[in-house]
Amino acid sequence: MAHSDPPATQPAGAADTRERRRVLAGTMVGTTIEWYDFFIYAQAAGLVLAPLFLAPLSGANPALAQVLSFATIGISFLFRPLGAIVAGALGDRFGRKRVLVGTLVMMGLATFLIGVLPTYAQIGVAAPVLLILLRIAQGFSAGGEWGGAALMSVEHAPVSKRGFFGAYPQIGVPCGMILATFVVWVLTATIGADAFLAWGWRIPFLLSFVLIIVGHLIRKSVEESPVFQLMQKRRAQASAPLGRLLRRNSREVVLSALIFVANNAAGYLVIAYLATYASRPVEEFGLGMERGPVLLATTLASFGWLASTLYGGILSDRLGRVRTFQLGYVLLAAWAVPMWFLVDTANIYLYFVGLLVFTLTLGFSYGPQSALYAEMFPAEIRYSGVSIGYALGAILGGAFAPMIAELLLTETGASWSIGAYIVVLAAVSFAGVSLVKEPKGVDLHVEGTDPDPTP
Repeated sequence: MAHSDPPATQPAGAADTRERRRVLAGTMVGTTIEWYDFFIYAQAAGLVLAPLFLAPLSGANPALAQVLSFATIGISFLFRPLGAIVAGALGDRFGRKRVLVGTLVMMGLATFLIGVLPTYAQIGVAAPVLLILLRIAQGFSAGGEWGGAALMSVEHAPVSKRGFFGAYPQIGVPCGMILATFVVWVLTATIGADAFLAWGWRIPFLLSFVLIIVGHLIRKSVEESPVFQLMQKRRAQASAPLGRLLRRNSREVVLSALIFVANNAAGYLVIAYLATYASRPVEEFGLGMERGPVLLATTLASFGWLASTLYGGILSDRLGRVRTFQLGYVLLAAWAVPMWFLVDTANIYLYFVGLLVFTLTLGFSYGPQSALYAEMFPAEIRYSGVSIGYALGAILGGAFAPMIAELLLTETGASWSIGAYIVVLAAVSFAGVSLVKEPKGVDLHVEGTDPDPTP
């Protein structure tokens, strides 16, 4: 397998530098907006959706209503593979850029409609049904979003900086998390918890409309991936990417799914669970901390995720993708249990420290992901391969992580059992990435090459 891009396709000159900057900005801003939409729902699921859309159950059994509210987060993940299959096929045939614009608009429209959705008190059982349908639309959109953004960044990158370039769509995730949590915190602090529950929760969803317009304009200014352009010149019509993917690269799909499991589960504890656990009453298996400071501490701690993700991508250009991932999962496993003893003090400063260190461990197994996945698949099925592998990993990892965490807490009464759950997943993902032969530097332009995933 070649280890450098063909000279004829190497970008050069000031124009190419400007285009690369547009690509980095477009993938980062686009994924930030897309994941803001996704995370606003996760925040709302932990804070307000149970009493608003599951009102009868919330009154009779608040704990069960909260479990089901967290379960609605996972439902959307079940439709990510379908979104990945459709977007992957379209992206491999028609280009990364068109699909990215489409997924952004779909996600934004679904998020906006959630913001105007009547509650159970207004339309009865139709409210949770419509909520789930819109959540499914979010999941379908998210399934196609990540693969396109990852490939746009990595396929524009110089060979020696693929990890760094690929980290930009990745930092869109913690940026979306920071933006979502910050907006909820500002609203809660400004209008109060009662007003937020009554009507203020809708504002973050409605703000998505403005963000989508901004993201759409930025993404439309980005040129198509040079690898896809070269691939189009080599053949007039794409082959059937999904059929070929399943015939010849199924092992890479399975490995890419396993590699993502632990990171995604741990990430969704930060996104959807920890703030809820810390701020709900003690009698409901919470810590009884004040919600405003908890949301602010969660927002600030998420900057650790952003910084370590960018550094993780850079480090993978030096150490290699596999070693960086392995380092990340060792660190994640080492901190997954001790973190809970700091959180359970119900001291806001110790809560912040515990969460900050936790987010710092995530970046080493998140920053290199775009580059690793892109280098694992041949060009003509790459969009399908990375999208489906990512979507399956999200189902196995983060889809029901908040719900599993809630069940573990209610059954054992020990929060550290959630950390033990993350340790097990970290071992699975460590084993998965250890089965990948280091792909750093492979020729991304090669079609029809089946990378050997074994050491």
